[in-house]
Amino acid sequence: MTEHFDVIIVGAGLSGIGAAYHLQTACPEKTYTILEGRGAIGGTWDLFRYPGVRSDSDMYTLGYNFKPWRDAKAIADGPSILNYVRETARENGLDRHIRFDHMVRHASWSSENARWTVEAESGPQKRVARFTCNFLFICSGYYDYAGGYDAKFPNTERFKGRIVHPQFWPEDLDYKGKRVVVIGSGATAVTIVPEMAKSAAHVTMLQRSPTYVVSVPAEDSMANWLRARLRPMLGYQIVRWRNVLLQMYFYNRARKVPAKVKAYILKLIRNELGPDYDIGHFTPRYNPWDQRVCLVPDSDLFKMIRESKASVVTDHIETFTENGLRLKSGRVLEADIVVTATGLQLKVLGGMQVSVDGRTIDPSKVMAYKGMMFSGVPNLVSVFGYTNASWTLKCDLTCAYVCRLLAHMDARGYTTARPRELPAGEPTLPFIDLRSGYVQRAIDQFPRQGARAPWRLYQNYARDIMMLKRGPVEDEGIAFERAPARTPDTEPLAA
Repeated sequence: MTEHFDVIIVGAGLSGIGAAYHLQTACPEKTYTILEGRGAIGGTWDLFRYPGVRSDSDMYTLGYNFKPWRDAKAIADGPSILNYVRETARENGLDRHIRFDHMVRHASWSSENARWTVEAESGPQKRVARFTCNFLFICSGYYDYAGGYDAKFPNTERFKGRIVHPQFWPEDLDYKGKRVVVIGSGATAVTIVPEMAKSAAHVTMLQRSPTYVVSVPAEDSMANWLRARLRPMLGYQIVRWRNVLLQMYFYNRARKVPAKVKAYILKLIRNELGPDYDIGHFTPRYNPWDQRVCLVPDSDLFKMIRESKASVVTDHIETFTENGLRLKSGRVLEADIVVTATGLQLKVLGGMQVSVDGRTIDPSKVMAYKGMMFSGVPNLVSVFGYTNASWTLKCDLTCAYVCRLLAHMDARGYTTARPRELPAGEPTLPFIDLRSGYVQRAIDQFPRQGARAPWRLYQNYARDIMMLKRGPVEDEGIAFERAPARTPDTEPLAA
């Protein structure tokens, strides 16, 4: 039997639960279900279990705009974020709409019927479950949950210790008193190093090249002061907007005067580590925000370096040995455990195959519209968060836009919203404007974007508010259609 819903949401992580809340609140007449490939709510925050796992954004912007963050820590640990997402689902009855262990593999659009047919593998037997819907809302993020990036270091089989990837952290790993090498310098590495250093004999962060690292307070004193004196939502929104404006200011400064911002960051690090430390380990070759800036709460990474519980080595790996790694400089790092924090794999549309009227869609061949829809692909929105700010800021705006779009279509009798191609001859840009390795490895799989609205994603929250929450739904970038009237001889589509 094929079940029909007005909207199908794919994914029950941070984005999917937010999408369900917005849909249920703004479009209460719409029927919906959430298809979740795993067996639990939470997405990334349920999957990642490595030591110290936490957000690299403050929770006043990573949190939902409709649910205040009430914990003292602004830079929150993974379990607290997971509890926040699950609490949101439970409080609003969203969890009753989730179909767990439903991995969506294929979605096909029929223009004749103006609806999607969605196929998912259900349960351990991978039984095919079919659904139809009028609108498909993909909230599966862009990480490949099945596997992280394998850098394929030479001779790993020679190593007598244990090699661990953060995405699949083993519960039985005991690193107390052990020598640990963490390969990588991104957000995952700077999280794992100080946490493991608390009990390991020593932790070395081995990096090919440095990353910008900035310390921020784990707790937001202003937020905690306001929470005790104002209504929760009022205090939350004040801090949320303050943080949004600070993020925008810092990002814009980094783009306009990168040399000054770089000097400022390096000065902060020098103050943390002292005049004798080799600041080259924290001096990237690129400008701030060419890649994401890593945040560390309460200087925890710098504190472990000062206490000699952790160290940073900038070099390239020549080979694994029986007892560690030999570097191209000739230096040898002995280790009992090696953690390969070498990055994640990106996956477009959750890895599902999408077809329109029998034609398979290649995501790399389509044009993005408003950073969420794709040319020639009707009634489908995919959530992509910001690269220069918190993911949920864009997710909330996307959800609000989808609800406006659905209401607009209902009011005018439209059944189809189909984004148009960018006019011929106009320039195009990569969908994600970051030079990070994990982005560059996969950028050719992603759609392109235009150099102007509505085909451009500006990575600007204030500008997106005006476009997605205040701007017109109908513009030059999207075409609306009405389904032809059914004749008495037309058989209704089976539900």
